[in-house]
This record gives sequence, structure tokens and C-alpha cells, in this order.
Amino acid sequence: MSLHTPATNRLLPLTGAVATALLLSACGSMMSSPKTMYSQDSLPDSIKVPAGHKVAMETVGVGEITYECRDKANAPGQTEWVFAGPNAALNDRSGKQVGKYYGPPATWESMDGSKITGTQLAVAPAGTGNIPYQLVKANPAMGMGAMTGVTYIQRVALKGGVAPMAACSPANKGERQIVKYQADYIFWKAA
Repeated sequence: MSLHTPATNRLLPLTGAVATALLLSACGSMMSSPKTMYSQDSLPDSIKVPAGHKVAMETVGVGEITYECRDKANAPGQTEWVFAGPNAALNDRSGKQVGKYYGPPATWESMDGSKITGTQLAVAPAGTGNIPYQLVKANPAMGMGAMTGVTYIQRVALKGGVAPMAACSPANKGERQIVKYQADYIFWKAA
């Protein structure tokens, strides 16, 4: 005995269509909801961007930092791992690559060809095993595009990137080690 009568058989496709429309409507409203505003509230004061600036772009840098075993400055006969340069993809929040970060000098380059360098203003500890938070004052952009008008870059949400644990001694001076890291790079422009 079937529970479906001719009338209910006609309603089933309609019910499915209504459910699909409601689901798509709900998904559409989630996608069009206003994006969460970036907040500096939990950051150390030393790396906060001054008032009068707004977030222009948020990226996630995923890559590596190269360190080189070199003589320690002002300490004859001693060696240490020294930051030699970064190499990272800059992705938007959805994971699509929108630029790259490399150096020296530290350079943030958009896929549109515009790029900036900058001067470090401040760093602050970001937890054991992580490179520090950083605030950089941007130099004027080279080329027109996404980097045009950027005034500050913040490095936040850090994972890894500290100097290697391997020995650095006069015996392996000049050796290079690569360390993986991830960090959010927040680009600011004047409001």
C-alpha cells in the first residue's frame, strides 16, 4: 500500500523545489552578509596602526624564511642564525593567491604588478615558536594597482618562522636553513 496519492506525488517535486530555493536563499544571504571588520584590539599597542587609516586588504602569507649561519655582530668568534629573507605567497581570505612577499629588501607585490617596500617601525613578541608581530611604514608604491596608497603593513596571526634549532658554529658558517611559516599581512591606507 502506497502512502503517496496522485495529489501528494505532485507536491513532492514542488516541496523539493521550495526546499532548494530556501537553501539557495540562505546561502546567498551568508555570502552577501557584511564581512567581519578587522580589529586591532587584541594586538600589542606598539604594532597598532595609528588612527586615520583603514584596512585596504587582508592577506595570508604562506611560505618560508631563509636563515644563514653568520658571524654574530660585535662578538668575534661567535656565530648565529641570521634572517636572510622571506619567500611567501599572499592569499586572500578565500585562499586565492593575490600577491607575493619576498626579499631582501622586504617587498610585497600584488598580482597586478604594483609593489611596496617599507621601514620596520616596531615588533612585539607573538608567542613561543613564532616570529614577532611587526608594524611597517610603507614606502610609496612602485606601479599602479592594489599597493598604491598603502601606508602601513601589519604582520599578525603568526605561526612558526623562528630561526632553526640546528647548530650554528664557525664550522658551518655560511650554511642556509629554510623554515616554514604563516602570517597575516594587513595592508592599510589613509582613511
